[in-house]
Amino acid sequence: MYFDCLYIFLAFFLGSLPFGYWLGRLRGFDVRQQGSKNTGATNVGRVLGKKWGFLVLALDIGKGWIAVTLATQVGHAEDPIAVATAVVAVLGHVFSPWIGFRGGKGVATSAGVLLALTPWVGLSVIAVWGVVFLMGRIVSVASLVAATAFPFLVLGLDPGRPLLQGAALGLAGLVWIRHRDNLVRLFRGQESKVAKR
Repeated sequence: MYFDCLYIFLAFFLGSLPFGYWLGRLRGFDVRQQGSKNTGATNVGRVLGKKWGFLVLALDIGKGWIAVTLATQVGHAEDPIAVATAVVAVLGHVFSPWIGFRGGKGVATSAGVLLALTPWVGLSVIAVWGVVFLMGRIVSVASLVAATAFPFLVLGLDPGRPLLQGAALGLAGLVWIRHRDNLVRLFRGQESKVAKR
């Protein structure tokens, strides 16, 4: 029980690390005051350049993957603890105490925990995101569609894990809530597209 609590704490700590904010500060910017005012990879890419956006994307995916992998591969945690570390890592990202409990939208970190917790579902969610993005070049739409697909993919590819199914619904709902400003812009036809290069 002690080690289970430790892994859950570590998951929150890792998830809370605001790489987008810190890298912005290193470059002389507060990304919370620029663009969409978000600390995630998309806004970092807009403000600092694509290479920095990809770096933040990799770091945010990586911290989610590490959080769950520590529990499952090092701690040999059972499924309830593994799922708990996944959820807590995403919550740490979204509600980061390092920046006033206002973090990112949870998409990249969710992808990271999925890749560790249920790889086929994780890869499928990423594939859905990629296809939708290539069709419309709008990151928020791709993220919302991928989040919506997440619970269905768990049901189809990794059945028999009711806790994971519940977590999938919760995380999908969290992603939708965190995209509420994007939804307003989408309805107004004002959401930005990523230009082809």
